[in-house]
Amino acid sequence: MTRRIMHIDLDAFFVSVEQAENPKLQGKPVVVGGKPDRRGVVASASYEARTFGLHAGMPLATASRLCPQAVFIEGSFPKYREASRRFMAILAEFSPYLEPVSLDEAYLDATGFESLYGSAHQMALNIKQRIRDELRFIASIGIASNKVVAKVASELSKPDGLVEVAAGDERSFLAPLPIAKLPGVGKKTERILNSLGIHTIGELSNMPLSALKSHFGASGELLHRYANGIDDREIEPPSEAKSISRETTFGQDTRDRSFLKATLRYLGERVGSELRQRGKQARCVTLKLRYSDFTTITRRHTLGQAGDTDQTIFDTGLKLLKTALAREKQPIRLIGIGVSSLAESGRQLALLDSSAQSLEKLNRAIDRIRNKYGFTAIQTGRTMRLKDIFPTDKEGYTLQTPSLSR
Repeated sequence: MTRRIMHIDLDAFFVSVEQAENPKLQGKPVVVGGKPDRRGVVASASYEARTFGLHAGMPLATASRLCPQAVFIEGSFPKYREASRRFMAILAEFSPYLEPVSLDEAYLDATGFESLYGSAHQMALNIKQRIRDELRFIASIGIASNKVVAKVASELSKPDGLVEVAAGDERSFLAPLPIAKLPGVGKKTERILNSLGIHTIGELSNMPLSALKSHFGASGELLHRYANGIDDREIEPPSEAKSISRETTFGQDTRDRSFLKATLRYLGERVGSELRQRGKQARCVTLKLRYSDFTTITRRHTLGQAGDTDQTIFDTGLKLLKTALAREKQPIRLIGIGVSSLAESGRQLALLDSSAQSLEKLNRAIDRIRNKYGFTAIQTGRTMRLKDIFPTDKEGYTLQTPSLSR
């Protein structure tokens, strides 16, 4: 039986969520990512905005200059996460073999299930219609015998398209396309290939494997296989996250240690809350800093004993922050904190000292209050400083992050 793999991608996802919530935004140039008078980048732009040259990753100030009539929206990660959950639920009704890639895209193994709809093409049309009817989103779908070709097909079909590559046509389908269209070919790889006279995927597929390996090592073989339309990867169900992190980019670079500590505390509380919600404990705490010159560092510390309390996360992060600040005097552009090496929360309180028991009980009491009344309903004295800086809603402070506030 020939494999039929679909790659389903929602068009301008963040914008689509906002337009579904507010139909008045339909047909307008819309940008999600923040206000143009604040530092940040475009997270998503409507196709109307893209006609002015706007794209994801563009500084908001540049986007405003190119398209001053655009509607700029801060965005809400919880809202997008819920929309993504509903999107994935629809896909799961068509096949149990589902692999989410991000909030707005997924692979679906339709092999054997397409006969229920007459063909894989008709199955994809049904998926697109369900998404349009129930979520008011637009999806583009690529169908092929493997993941890499299906991914390329869906990209070529945007917006609101459907491209199916017949079994046996994978190589000829890819051949005329620019090498940048091939997954795995980034800017650096593209420059190297261009310097070798390689500009299309077809030219890449004809390049001797030995030459690719000499330039790219083991990844050269993968590039060669992909360029020839060969990809035997299976659809993998989502695995449990191995880490939890939160970060924010500041509106202005800062050396204010009190502000940095307050932000670190708040981010650590968000991490701790999710850690406990998952019933996990962490053995490693990581601090992330990005300086004004865009240099980014991460510093890690392994705990002597796994923990899940806000105080443990913050205390560890604070030590890492103090060490970093002592070594580098540049203003800070971004700060983040995360935990990893997660394990099941299986300790007995009786085995802990009294102070540890008190902290765990305190955190769980705070979690209950926040779940009922909102995250900022109860705060530490340190994070209270943020209330005059960041706007709030039931989800907490609206911070500025590369992937929107979380």
